[in-house]
Amino acid sequence: TTASNNTGIGHIALMDNTTGANNTALGASSLANNTTASNNTAIGSYALIANTIGTGNTAVGNDSMDSNTTGSNNVAMGVDSLQANTTGHSNTALGQGSLLSSTTAIENTAAGRFSMEATTTGSYNTAFGVSALPQNTTGDGNTAYSRRAMYSNTTGARNVAIGYSSLYNNTTADNNTAIGYSALQGVTTGTD
Repeated sequence: TTASNNTGIGHIALMDNTTGANNTALGASSLANNTTASNNTAIGSYALIANTIGTGNTAVGNDSMDSNTTGSNNVAMGVDSLQANTTGHSNTALGQGSLLSSTTAIENTAAGRFSMEATTTGSYNTAFGVSALPQNTTGDGNTAYSRRAMYSNTTGARNVAIGYSSLYNNTTADNNTAIGYSALQGVTTGTD
């Protein structure tokens, strides 16, 4: 009704927008349910389709952030990236399936195909590399750099893994630092 400076291209793109401003939707159903949210960019079919009032989001890729409703200040680039996010904010997901299962998690950075794909509510994590920290669900404050770093981690927190397959078998262990190829690969549940 009073919306301004919006661009919608594609079947039902920005269909429900009423007062949201400065939105860009390119692709079928992108930002279709947006009502009052502003400053969002959705490129790709179904990108940000469920968004209603979440602001400042960027979703590039089919189905990226397609469950987001009120989450704000997120960046998702890649097919299915941040797909399950509903209310989580300040996340960055770069690569197909990165942060795929994240729902309410906050301040995560995942760069690499399927990095942090199982994270649901774990927050303040950083993962760089294909399949880095892929099984993490609720673990907080982890840093994984390199392909398959912290591969098996599910709930372990405050760990650092730098190097291919470092801390690979860690599942629930906390406060570990592994630097180098396969470093601390045998640790599963140890702490400190």
